[in-house]
Amino acid sequence: MASGANYQMQSYATDDPIDQFTSERPTAKWLIDNKIETVFGNGIFNEKVRFTNDSNYQNYSGDDQVTFNRKDTVRPAPYQHYEAHDGFSLNETELANNGIILTDDKSAQMTDAEKIQIVDKLQEGWTTLKDGFQENWDLEIHLDGSANPKAVPGLDALVSTTPDVGVIGGLDAANAAWWRNWALMGISTATAGNLVAQLEKLWRQTITYGKLGAPNYIPVGSDMYDALLADALKVIGRQINMGGTSTGGVTVDPSTKALAFKGVPVVWDPTFDALDEELGPITHPWKKRGYFLNSKAIRLRPVKGRWMIRRTPPRVYDRYTYYFGLTADYGLTCRKRNSNAVFSIA
Repeated sequence: MASGANYQMQSYATDDPIDQFTSERPTAKWLIDNKIETVFGNGIFNEKVRFTNDSNYQNYSGDDQVTFNRKDTVRPAPYQHYEAHDGFSLNETELANNGIILTDDKSAQMTDAEKIQIVDKLQEGWTTLKDGFQENWDLEIHLDGSANPKAVPGLDALVSTTPDVGVIGGLDAANAAWWRNWALMGISTATAGNLVAQLEKLWRQTITYGKLGAPNYIPVGSDMYDALLADALKVIGRQINMGGTSTGGVTVDPSTKALAFKGVPVVWDPTFDALDEELGPITHPWKKRGYFLNSKAIRLRPVKGRWMIRRTPPRVYDRYTYYFGLTADYGLTCRKRNSNAVFSIA
């Protein structure tokens, strides 16, 4: 059992299987691609946030007296780390029913048939463990964490639809205008070009302050993707390229190869739609949302040495059951909220 388990876990877990996200979970993949291993001293990681230059700028002439100040420009934004687990078990009864006989006799040898069956049994368990972990972790990092105090405050908290409400990273956004993301909710699509025009203004807001550059990731729900594509087609002319030939006709493809804004791909995130199905009616449906996100501001911070750890707890003395698990310990932090924005259509 131990040998078979080790074989399967080496095959599926050694190279961080959670990193092997498919395109159906683009936001999780984006976070993992930009992750930074971090040490959370005393359970806390402090992002250093500069909220002012505390300038002492003055005009003077000749012998005029000038003054000097002691700068107070930085505040720590403390973030916690959070743990997640998924696991499965196998007991001797179900193994025996599948033709696998376990014994405490250390001299016993597995038959070839048992080797094949136990590997298949573990492979199925491990594959579904990995997929289930990814699915639920992906949902968690989108939500604000309010439904579960042990869950990480995710995208809906860091880039909030109500940016002047709540304490994020230990800082109260109600008392600090500089600690707010941008939000433009309920954009009308009745007039051609309005959605694009409003996003142009919102984009400029995300690059107004600081030096982190422009957003580099734009995830959207299905309704927002369709609305943005439709709005773009209304205001942008299209051309059929005949490829330099006047015979044989042309191929007409009414679809678009890609959708982008400011050169950044607009990515449909299926999890947005899945969240609407799970949560039911909410004020700002995920299908209608989109985000301008900056990877230099929002960071996935796995706790060093505790990211995607495979577990094989020992069998307890009074149960003939074997356990296999996967755990992760991580935080999500934001060091500059006003480099990010959330938007939605009406």
